[in-house]
Amino acid sequence: MMNCLFCKIIRKENPADIIFENAETIIFKDINPKARIHLLITPKKHIPSIKEVEDVDRELLGSLILLARDMAKKENLRGYKLLFNVGQEGGQIIDHVHLHLTGN
Repeated sequence: MMNCLFCKIIRKENPADIIFENAETIIFKDINPKARIHLLITPKKHIPSIKEVEDVDRELLGSLILLARDMAKKENLRGYKLLFNVGQEGGQIIDHVHLHLTGN
């Protein structure tokens, strides 16, 4: 956790273009965007992967999806993609759960 890039962003030890933040979540722009809008919706709680999510995280994960919906509305996206990469084999680069919101 101490060396996790996203945890360092959450602790403000590493820079990021933060779009939104509340007590449980932080949203920032992807440094390697795949679309005009590419945001990472990230829980502040360190969970390495969707494979390691527990039942107690149900509400937290639901809030990520609702925040993605709200960000898409704010960015006037008519259509968009939401994506969780799971494990290295699934394209996950940072071992901290995050939801990609992409749209043009």
